[in-house]
Amino acid sequence: MQATIILGAGKERSPMNHHPWIFASAVVGYEGKITSGSTVTVKSDSGRFIGRAAYSPMSQIRARIWSWDESEPIDHAFFKRKIAIALAHRKKWVVQTSAIRLIFGEADGLPGLIVDQYNQTLVCQFLSAGVEFWKEAIVQILEDQSACHCIYERSDAAVREREGLSLASGVLKGELSDTELTVQENQIQYLIDPTKGHKTGFYIDQRDNRLEVAKLSSGLRVLNMFCYTGGFSLAALQGGAREVISVDSSGDALAIASRQLTLNHIDPSKAKWVDEDAFDLLKKYREGGEQFDMIILDPPKFAPSAQHLLRAKKAYKEINRSAMQMLRPNGLLLTFSCSGAMDLELFDQTVFLAAQEAATHQKDPKLGFRVLKRLTSGLDHPKLSSFPEGNYLKGLMLERI
Repeated sequence: MQATIILGAGKERSPMNHHPWIFASAVVGYEGKITSGSTVTVKSDSGRFIGRAAYSPMSQIRARIWSWDESEPIDHAFFKRKIAIALAHRKKWVVQTSAIRLIFGEADGLPGLIVDQYNQTLVCQFLSAGVEFWKEAIVQILEDQSACHCIYERSDAAVREREGLSLASGVLKGELSDTELTVQENQIQYLIDPTKGHKTGFYIDQRDNRLEVAKLSSGLRVLNMFCYTGGFSLAALQGGAREVISVDSSGDALAIASRQLTLNHIDPSKAKWVDEDAFDLLKKYREGGEQFDMIILDPPKFAPSAQHLLRAKKAYKEINRSAMQMLRPNGLLLTFSCSGAMDLELFDQTVFLAAQEAATHQKDPKLGFRVLKRLTSGLDHPKLSSFPEGNYLKGLMLERI
C-alpha cells in the first residue's frame, strides 16, 4: 500500500492550483512506511486526494508532485511519457543550435531533473530525492529516446546536499570521448567542458539574448561583465562590434573564451579579456571616465535563497548604477538576474532605483533610461503559470536617453 502524507488545514490550496512543491511546514501527518524518493499520496486534512509526489525527508521541500491524476501510477511508463513529451516540445520549438535543454525540471513535470544536450552527449543533473530514486529508469529512457552516444552526470550542485544526497558526477552510459565539446549556436561555435564547467557546462538559457546582442552590436564598443567563457562576447564580435572588453574573475574561463576567437575566425585585436573582480573594475572604469555603447551585466546568482535578498539587491543596484553611468547617449544596457529568490517585480524595482541613483550621482537630472524589452530564457526553458519559481532568468534591455 502506498504511503500517504496529510496536509494541514488550508495548506492544500497551493498544490491544488498545481504548484508542485509541498513544504515541510504544510505536512501534519503520515501514514505507512516512507523512504527517501519513494512515491507518496498527498491528501488534504479532510482526506481529499491532491496528488502523487516524491518524498524527501531531509529537504524543506518535503514532497514534489509528479501527478494530480489519481488514476495515473508513477512507474516506468510515466517517465517514458513525460520524457517523450519534453523531447517533442524541443523538436518543435528549438532550432539553430546543437546545445538544447531537453528537460527543465518542474516545467516538464519532472521536478529536480535537468537534462542538456550537446551534440550527441547528454549532461544530466539529478537534484531531488525523487529523480534520484528513479535515476536508473530515467537514464535508460533517455538513452532509448535520444539516441545520444553518452550520458554524463553532473549532480554536483549544493541543492543535492539539502536533499540528503551526496554529490555525484561521471559517465552513466556510453563513453565521453572528449572533455571539451564544440557546439554551434546561431552560426557561432562555442567550446564546452561538461565535466567541470558552470551548471552543465554552458549557459544555454541565454541563447536568444546572445542572438539579440549579435543583431545590435555592429560598430559598438561593448563591455561584457561576468563574461564566463565569453558567450555574449563572441555574439557581439560576430555581430560586428568594433571592440569588446570581457571581464571575469576566472582565468580558466577566460582562457577558453579567447581560444574561441580562432575557432570562429574572429579578429583577436577586437577582443580584450580582463581577469579581475567585476565590482572593482566597474568602479575603476567609472572613475576613469570610460564610456561604452553597450554594457552586458549577467552576474552569478547573488540571491540563492530569500535570506540573501537584501545583500543581493544592494549588489544588483551597485553594478547597474555603475554601468548606467558609463553608457553613452543612446547606449544599451542588457542586465540580468538568475536568482530565483528575486522575483520580477523586485528586479525591476532594483534596476529602476539604480537609474535614479545614477542620475543623482552624475548630477544630471536629464539622465534617463527607456525600457526597450524584457529578456528571458528560450523556449527550451518553458515556464508554468502555476510555478513562478521556474521563471528564474530575468532581464531588461534599456536605452540611455
